Parts: sequence; C-alpha cells; structure tokens
Amino acid sequence: MSPYTAFNFSIEIRGLVVGSFSEVSGLQAETETEDYQEGGRNNFVHKLPKVTKYPNLVLKRGITDSTELWQWHQRVIAGQIQRQNGSIILLDSSGSEKWRWNFAEAYPVKWIGPDLKGDSNAVAVETLELAHNGLYQA
Repeated sequence: MSPYTAFNFSIEIRGLVVGSFSEVSGLQAETETEDYQEGGRNNFVHKLPKVTKYPNLVLKRGITDSTELWQWHQRVIAGQIQRQNGSIILLDSSGSEKWRWNFAEAYPVKWIGPDLKGDSNAVAVETLELAHNGLYQA
C-alpha cells in the first residue's frame, strides 16, 4: 500500500470548503507526563499522563478575492469570538477523502499578510493561525 501525498488536501469550516491552502501545520497532539518514583521499585519510573496539548493550526494560502477568513479574524479583534468547528481533509490522487482531522471550537488568533516585493513574481500568501480545543476523528 502506497502512502498518501501531503500536497492534496482541503479545509472545511462549518461544513464548507473555505479555500485552497498551500500548507497546513500544527496537526499535533502531545500528552504531558509526570514522573512518579514508586518506593521499592528502582528499575523504572512510572510515567503518569497529565494534560494533552494541541498547538495552533497554521494555514497558508495564496490571497484570493474571498475575505471570509479576514473578516473572521477582524471580528475576533473586535471582541466577537466566533468559535467554529472544522476539518483538514487528506485526499488521494483521485480526489477521494482518505483521512480527516476534525478540530473543535477554533478561532483565529493571528493573521499574516503577504510579503510584497516589486522585484518578485511570487504568489501573495496569507497565513491564518487558529487556536482550537483539540483534534478528533468522526
């Protein structure tokens, strides 16, 4: 069985595909542990689970005419936090869904505009960073 390529994916928020992104990072979960030394057991230390943390999701895409993500961040700046559920969907070469990472109660915490350079013909890329309450599979 061949592995899936990392360049074929889409993003959904509220069940709608919100655009083509060139990069997604932050698909990660880390459970912290606490060491516990049991008396009389000198050959190992227990690793007890604590809290699980999820870093922010970072989405990058070429700027388009759609202002939905910009407006969402502007509402956060104005104090109107609108948490949204969404998904990052990995597709196979025929466009069929193969993996889905759902994220819960996300909202934008950072927006980065493109680097504008007169001597370059690179695509203007915007970055949106989302805080969220965890990843799960449906």
